[in-house]
Amino acid sequence: MGYNDRKRQEKEIKRKDIIDAAERVFFLKGFENASMDEVAKEAEFSKRTVYIYFNSKEQIYFEIMIRGYRLLIQMIENSFSAKPPRNALDELHNIFFTFFEFSRDCPEYFKAIMEYETKDSDDQTNVKDESKAECYRLGEMIFGYLFRALQKGVAQGTLRSGIDTEQAALILWACTIGVYNTGKKKGDYLKNYHGVDSNEFILKSFQLIMQLIDRNGENQDEKGA
Repeated sequence: MGYNDRKRQEKEIKRKDIIDAAERVFFLKGFENASMDEVAKEAEFSKRTVYIYFNSKEQIYFEIMIRGYRLLIQMIENSFSAKPPRNALDELHNIFFTFFEFSRDCPEYFKAIMEYETKDSDDQTNVKDESKAECYRLGEMIFGYLFRALQKGVAQGTLRSGIDTEQAALILWACTIGVYNTGKKKGDYLKNYHGVDSNEFILKSFQLIMQLIDRNGENQDEKGA
């Protein structure tokens, strides 16, 4: 290995060490309450060294979200491999329940992604363009799973005919984000005022969404008309 290769490898190791340290600090204290000083101390680097690699706390947060997106995508792919979907409804079921498993098994990554999805874009001014682009790219990959499943469902006749699949995928993604945010952030309210467990709320919401786009639901509407 040449000198330049060694230096590049050393930089990548330091960069990873800083992100690892930031994860521990952010996940323990919360992003808003954590500081770059604490990240530097946890990583055992000077604050100056941390700023050589990352220009802001938000920049590191994006790197953590990128890790979360990649993990979620791998979980979706694994779900398709472990139990290949028979049709579009199965695909949507796999995607949704992978989200559910991700929120349960990787709550901090899930929280990071959900907060990003609902965050004002004006709050991203300190983030490098390449990090933003990677987050957008990974988010579009997840959107693509929904879009292709809906396209397949309309073509197979298992979903309602005449659906604008791109628009429907955007709405389904927005509904999913809203349902999960409500379920995770308003768990006590749902339980105390409506007697609904947050996980039950999430699962019932998915069932209702599926009924709205399922071709069988369309047939039921025609019978009732």
